[in-house]
Amino acid sequence: MTTQATIYARVSTEEQRRGGYSIDAQLDLLREYAAAKGFTVPTEFVEAETAKRAGRKQFAAMVEFLRRRHRTCRAVLIEKTDRWTRNFRDLVDTEDLMERFGLEVHLVRERIVLTRESPPHEKAMIGMNVVMAKYYIDNLRLETIKGMDRKAREGTYPSSAPLGYLNAADGGKKRIVQDPERAPLIRRAFEEYAAGNTSITAVHARAVEAGLTTWSGAPMPRSTLSRLLHSRFYVGRFVWRGQEYPGDHEPLVSLDLFQRTQEAFRRDGKPLFRPKRVWPYAGLVRCAHCGCVLTCEAKKGGRFVYLHCTGGRGPCPKPYVRQERLEELLGELVRGISISPEAVGMIVGAVRDSQKGEREFQGATVARLQAEATRIQTRLDRIYEDRLDGKIDEDLWLRKTEEWRARHGEALAAVERHRDADRLYLDEGARVLHLASRASDLWATAPPEGKRELLNLLLSNSTWDGEILDGCYEKPFCYLAEGRSRLDWYPHGDSNPG
Repeated sequence: MTTQATIYARVSTEEQRRGGYSIDAQLDLLREYAAAKGFTVPTEFVEAETAKRAGRKQFAAMVEFLRRRHRTCRAVLIEKTDRWTRNFRDLVDTEDLMERFGLEVHLVRERIVLTRESPPHEKAMIGMNVVMAKYYIDNLRLETIKGMDRKAREGTYPSSAPLGYLNAADGGKKRIVQDPERAPLIRRAFEEYAAGNTSITAVHARAVEAGLTTWSGAPMPRSTLSRLLHSRFYVGRFVWRGQEYPGDHEPLVSLDLFQRTQEAFRRDGKPLFRPKRVWPYAGLVRCAHCGCVLTCEAKKGGRFVYLHCTGGRGPCPKPYVRQERLEELLGELVRGISISPEAVGMIVGAVRDSQKGEREFQGATVARLQAEATRIQTRLDRIYEDRLDGKIDEDLWLRKTEEWRARHGEALAAVERHRDADRLYLDEGARVLHLASRASDLWATAPPEGKRELLNLLLSNSTWDGEILDGCYEKPFCYLAEGRSRLDWYPHGDSNPG
C-alpha cells in the first residue's frame, strides 16, 4: 500500500480563484480522502491556470517532485479528470510516471484509480475528456471566427492592418486608416516598380533608405516589400480565409497602378503563382533512420509515385517505398482501431458525467455575461432619460451611449459564443468515438484526400525504416487500438478507490 501521496487542485482561471469557485472544496475533498485511505501528504500543488496548454507551473513542479520522490510518493490525488488536464503533453508526462515509477492517479470524485495496469476503457475515457475539452475551446474559437467572417462580409478587415495602415477606433467603432509614415513610402514603391525600368532590389533599397520599416522598426526585408506589392489590400480589397472581399478602408493605390505593378513582376521573370502538385501522403511519415519526413517523387511521367526520406540531415540510406505499398500499410493501422457501439456509449456517458462541473462553470459564465448585458442596457435607458430631462449635455450622452453600446454588443456576442460552443463540444467528442468505430469502412471508401484527413486525425509521428511502418496513434485512439486485442472492454473486479 502506498503511504505517501501528493494533492493537485486546479481552477481554470484566476477569476475562478477570486470567486472561490472550487479550490477550497477540492482541497477539503482530497484531504478527507487521503486521511480515509491512510495517505500522508508531504506537499500540495494548487494552480489557477488554464489546462489547455502544456507548461502549467504547478503541474510541472508536481511532475518534477514525483520524479524525485518516486520511491516514497507514488500517488497523486485529483478531484476528477477535468481538474487534471486539457492537453495531451501533460497527460503523456503523467503516463510516463505511471509506466516508469508505478504512479497511481486517484480521480476521487469519479472513484477511479489509474495505474499502468488500468484497462483500456478507463484510459480512453481520460483521453476523451481531453479531446472533448479541446473541442469546447476549438468551438469557442470557431464562434469567434464566425464573428470575424461576418465582419469580412460587411467589408471590415477583421484582423491587424497590414503595413501602410493602422487599426484605429473612432467613436467606439474600429476601423482601418492609412499610416501617415509608411503609406507614402509604400505608394512610392508601387509607382517606381510599375514604371518597369528598375528591379525590385533597387526599389527596395530606395524604400529602406527613405525609412520604410517593419512594425518593430527594423528595415523592411526585400521579400516583405515584394509580398506587399502583390497584396490587393492596397486597392481597397482583402482576402480573408481564402475569400476576397471589397474593403471599407481607403485604397492606397489605384487599380491601374496595381495591375501595372503585377505586370512588372511578370516581366521581371517572377510569376505570381507557382502551382504545386498535391501528394496525399507526403509529410505524414518520418524516416526511422534520421527523423526527416518522407517526401514524394513521381517517376516515368508521373505514372509511379515513390516516397523517400528528404535527406534534410544528410544522405540517408533508407530505400524508396511505393505509394501503393505505404497506403496499404497505413490502411492496416487504420483498421487496427476497433471499438464496439456498446463501448462508445459507455465512454461517452462516463465523460459526460465527469464534465458536469465544468459545464456548470460555463453556465455561470454565460449567466455573468447576461447580467453584464442587462446592467449595461439599464445604464443606456437611464442615461437616455437623463438626456431627455436635461441633466446631461448631448456630447456626454453621445460619448457614453457609443461606449456602452459597444460593450453591450460584446457581452451579447460572448454569450452566443459560449452557448454555441457548449452546444457542440460533447456532441463532437461523441463523433470522434463513432468515427473510430467506422474508421475501417471510411478508409475503404475515401478518396486519397479523405484518407489523408483521416490519417491526420488518427496518427502522429509514424516512422518507416525501409521495411516496417511503425504507426503511432493520436490519443485517445491509441487506447482504442490497445484495446482491440481484449475480448471485453468492460472492467472486471472493483478498481474503485472508495
